[in-house]
Amino acid sequence: MAQMLSLLFVMFPALVWELMERSFCAKVLLRRIADLDRCQLYLMVWAWKRGNPICRHLQESDNGQELTLGDQSRRVVSMATLAAVCEAIDQQPVLQPDSLDAGPVDRFLSAFPFNQMLQKPLPGAQAGAFIPTGEVGDRIVNLSQGWGKIVAQYIHSQWVCLSFLLRRYHTLIPAPESGALEPYLPAVQMPGHTLQSALDALAILPADRVLPVFRCMKVLVPKLLTSSESLCTESFDMAWKITSSLSNTQLTFWPNFKAFVQFVFDNKVLTIAAKVKGQAYLKIKEIMYKVVEMSAIKTGVFNILISHCCRSWMVSAPSRPQRSLSGAQDYSELVLEACVFGPVFRRDQRLIQDVQAFIENLGHNCAANVVLENSKREDCYVRICAIKFLCLLDGSNIPHKLFLEDLTLKLLDKDELVSKSRTRYYENSLQHRVKNRIWQTLLVLFPRFDQHFSNGIIDKIFQAGFTNNQASIKYFIEWVIILMLHKFPRLLPKFWDCFSFGEERLKTSVCTFLSVLPHLDIIIENIPEKKPVLKQALIVTLQWCLSHNFSVRLYALVALKKVWHMCKALCVEECDAWTKVIEGSLSQAESMHGAGNAKRNWQRIQEHFFFSAFHPLKDYCLETIFHTLPRLSGVAEEEWLSLSKFVSFTDVPSDAASPWYLPQSPLSVLSPGTGPSRMQDHGSRPEEDQPEWADVQRKIIPCGLSADVDLEPGFQHRAARLGKSVSRLIVVASLIDKPTNLGGLCRTCEVFGAAALVVGSRQCASDRQFLHLSVSAEQWLPLVEVKPAQLTHYLQQKKAEGYTIIGVEQTARSSSLAHFCFPEKSLLLLGNEREGIPASLIQQLDVCVEIPQQGVIRSLNVHVSGALLIWEYTRQQLRQRATPHPECLASPRSSEVPG
Repeated sequence: MAQMLSLLFVMFPALVWELMERSFCAKVLLRRIADLDRCQLYLMVWAWKRGNPICRHLQESDNGQELTLGDQSRRVVSMATLAAVCEAIDQQPVLQPDSLDAGPVDRFLSAFPFNQMLQKPLPGAQAGAFIPTGEVGDRIVNLSQGWGKIVAQYIHSQWVCLSFLLRRYHTLIPAPESGALEPYLPAVQMPGHTLQSALDALAILPADRVLPVFRCMKVLVPKLLTSSESLCTESFDMAWKITSSLSNTQLTFWPNFKAFVQFVFDNKVLTIAAKVKGQAYLKIKEIMYKVVEMSAIKTGVFNILISHCCRSWMVSAPSRPQRSLSGAQDYSELVLEACVFGPVFRRDQRLIQDVQAFIENLGHNCAANVVLENSKREDCYVRICAIKFLCLLDGSNIPHKLFLEDLTLKLLDKDELVSKSRTRYYENSLQHRVKNRIWQTLLVLFPRFDQHFSNGIIDKIFQAGFTNNQASIKYFIEWVIILMLHKFPRLLPKFWDCFSFGEERLKTSVCTFLSVLPHLDIIIENIPEKKPVLKQALIVTLQWCLSHNFSVRLYALVALKKVWHMCKALCVEECDAWTKVIEGSLSQAESMHGAGNAKRNWQRIQEHFFFSAFHPLKDYCLETIFHTLPRLSGVAEEEWLSLSKFVSFTDVPSDAASPWYLPQSPLSVLSPGTGPSRMQDHGSRPEEDQPEWADVQRKIIPCGLSADVDLEPGFQHRAARLGKSVSRLIVVASLIDKPTNLGGLCRTCEVFGAAALVVGSRQCASDRQFLHLSVSAEQWLPLVEVKPAQLTHYLQQKKAEGYTIIGVEQTARSSSLAHFCFPEKSLLLLGNEREGIPASLIQQLDVCVEIPQQGVIRSLNVHVSGALLIWEYTRQQLRQRATPHPECLASPRSSEVPG
């Protein structure tokens, strides 16, 4: 409000004065403005009316006397007024003078002693004569109670004015090697002293008032980085500490972080620092990795950094084509991290991320998006920004080519490092996703590779093929190999060498190379002499058709069928002697007996999309790489990057020459369930010949497995909203004392979808031992408090609701767990660790169940006993949903009840 009025006063002073002369309008207007802003407006009008410049109040000396509150207020308001005028001129280019000649106000501000502190006046000091009387005067006197904020405003206003001067007169900042001249704009022409003052200001100002200081640093640091590197490095470090301290303050953090990125990662700063390779270069690299680390817990941080860098690198490219990307070449690690970025969140964190993305997608229909700028903070936009930037690079431009080749080598090294860190990893884990993103990026970069560079990296690509990988990564590796052999047929001898290793080393990874051979027609498309290649392919496939491993034989048969079809089409006479053997083998494969695993797997592998619908050349586009192939290979949905996201991200322009999508691709109509899944390491394996070393971990996601189950409305609405399956089993643990047992039971009940866990006191959920064992299960499972003395009434109430009360106890007439059938509505009562179930409660039970034992010790831990019965209940219910067991249709109430 105050800034708008300031601008109005600058443009239309007569109108504002007339408005303020009317008392009624003035009161209505001023009541909406904060105290300091009211002073600012009064001072502006007062100074204009009397023809006195505002600077006079700032030039008044103390004269050794104690300043009154009015004297101090005059200074604060005068500086705030100048700051408002500077901001108004910045926002309105029409107000900026054409000439760069410094006026008296500019010279005054440039020579002003910045970071000048104000002494807090005595509480009884009287205000100066200029302050108006009445309500406004009383409110201004009350400012002495919050003098710290007034001083912060005073220093903040100083740096707003200095920021304006530096941006306006930045051409006057001397070069480091220039001689010292008598400065007429000291703050501009003495940049080293000004930057030191900026560091002093950062130490004084509160963290939410440092934005104009960052803007000054943006102008000063590129001029001083060569001559005063240590000072610039110190400014980087202090600015990062202040910015990171604001990470939990939304309204303040984002503007400050953007200003921080703009001055630390300015293209000139990056270029100079990389050229010197000194302290500043190392500090920038350190901050870069800290930003990436912060982005794992604060979504949107990396987005701002990579977007700023890509835009600045693109702007510099057209004007200096031979020196373009000078900043990017030494910071390719930043692009590398962007290409593979994307943390894997826990379920509760993912829920927060989804809610945030949903709110931002509402646009201006949501008030939060009006207050906070929507800057595409989803993690996927980091990768989208990097990929779009890479698509804009020209492989014929030498700097671009060197940058792309360096990035490719770093990507291959990253893939090797991830493979060595964990040789076994489960599907959709962080390791799986990182490797998936690496090979997606390599596919995007492939068209820029030349013969010489491909010769140098082909061994690394083949080595990746020998690694045990998830299905989606196998597809990308095979795709890259096919494209490289198609573009550079001279690499074929190295490809044939991959089949010459011993079977012990190859194991089932040879399936990766066998999967390339069905696309041999594409590989030999540009080769004049195709027959020798086909003959070599037949020799290789026939060799591996005799492998002892069933999966290898299947892939070899698929390759043999495709290669033999090409041989017959090209009439390869050298292979006529093999006709009877090959056709007999293929005929035997087609007519496998029965409906066993062998026949089913043979049909599945032939119908697989990679062999039946996928075309490595025609399907090469960003849509296939980032959306279609991840969708068909079972990658988590958050890894699918649709073209609409690429289009909506406008910070980096789209390259018209890049293949974005193919409207008629057969893959686009397939669904993940269409056709079989890939075998061996490529998804599901055949049921035969599954060696232990070829298996990989695969974590299940329980919620969603039984989304169609009817949930009771009274139980855990949060879990129900997530689609979690909830049974009708209630576990009563009120008699259990130890927090470790309760924590373990809580986790077991949540995992198997129990309806509720009854405990003696809900205070147990805050116990450290309980939390250590429950691992947050108490957040997704209802905990019901029933004290031991109330158990009799609680059991009778549940029995009236139709529950069967089951005790876990060894009694004279207890039933064996091996023969007991649980009804759907079951209540499981667990006894005390030492005493078991009291006799008074045994009389309330419908049945007692005991666990058959083979050892000498007479009992199990109560948590283990409970877990066994909970699992048996779950197993029976799952089985009964599929095919109801006749023995379980009878109610267990007919069983003998302990006397």
